[in-house]
Amino acid sequence: MSMFVSNPSTDDVLANLVPMRRYARSLTRDEAAAEDLVHETLARAYEKRSTFRVSGNLRRWLLAILHNVFIDGQRRQKTEQKRATEAAEAGDSWVPASQESAIRLQQIRQAFLGLPEEQRSVLHLVAIEGMKYHEAADTLGITIGTLMSRLGRARAALRNFEEGTADGAAHALPGSQECTTADRRIRFKVIGGKHD
Repeated sequence: MSMFVSNPSTDDVLANLVPMRRYARSLTRDEAAAEDLVHETLARAYEKRSTFRVSGNLRRWLLAILHNVFIDGQRRQKTEQKRATEAAEAGDSWVPASQESAIRLQQIRQAFLGLPEEQRSVLHLVAIEGMKYHEAADTLGITIGTLMSRLGRARAALRNFEEGTADGAAHALPGSQECTTADRRIRFKVIGGKHD
């Protein structure tokens, strides 16, 4: 029995839960809020099932709905980002002091989560989900030019953090004053994204 009237099938939707959850966590920065966002996305997808083309890309369709649900939620509740940020910071505050690489990875994650939502969502789709540029642009409902601009700013911010020149991201990170020379040897590269 299909979850939707004809297509996609329940199995097709379930196969896309992992990328949906990854993207939801990237947007909300909170595990519980991410699960709520995925649940609401599935409900919205069911309501809009007649708009899905049989030949369409299901993952892109679901991620586009997820993104729109997130934006709608932000408009309804402007305090959500502050709550999610505080929850993420509280959850990530403990790292064993002897594990320098773990501290560095935490700082990199915090730098990523500290990016503006529009840059974070673009970077997530391209670098983590491995979408091509035009796919990510379609998912977000923006032009390729806008996507490239946001992606460039996100990558520049992370490069600045890596080089220790970012005023905002680096100084806002827990333990950033304790970053040692050994920590700086752990390099972070942003990859992903193709033109075709």
